[in-house]
Amino acid sequence: MTRKTPASTTTTARARTRPPAADGPPDAVPPVRLSYLIGQFDRVVSRRLSEALAGPGLTLPQYTALSVLRARGRSSNAQIAERSFITPQSANEVIKTMEANGWVRRETDPLNRRVVLLSLTEAGHAVLGQCDAAADRVEAAMLDGLGDDAGPALLGLLHACVRNLRQPILS
Repeated sequence: MTRKTPASTTTTARARTRPPAADGPPDAVPPVRLSYLIGQFDRVVSRRLSEALAGPGLTLPQYTALSVLRARGRSSNAQIAERSFITPQSANEVIKTMEANGWVRRETDPLNRRVVLLSLTEAGHAVLGQCDAAADRVEAAMLDGLGDDAGPALLGLLHACVRNLRQPILS
């Protein structure tokens, strides 16, 4: 299976971020790999979001779970875990706390009485709105000075990267 790429992107990500070793002295430190930088980016964004969410009183996993519920509507514990990138056990703890705070409510699935569905309460929507404002500030700081098109362009590129990596990697 061959992926089509625009003519302007015929080089690999590694080639664009790492010049050939022959370009520098033999003892030169190679440039940072794109995958390493993405990992660093993930950790920095997670840390900054966690700091910003502390004000409204949420953790990053709680914010993610609430956001999933807003986007998807009623969902099971397993669905929230999968879409929030946490284990079912962690999701259970996150949900217990959110329920105790009145941000979510549990109800039995009318189609399968063994499944419990979660949904946002008014309090959940309210705290999510506060957290969205905090996340907006983090994203604005992240994109500061990059131009008005940077946010939409980065969003499009990241969606494309995720889509590409969901496909099998051929050797």
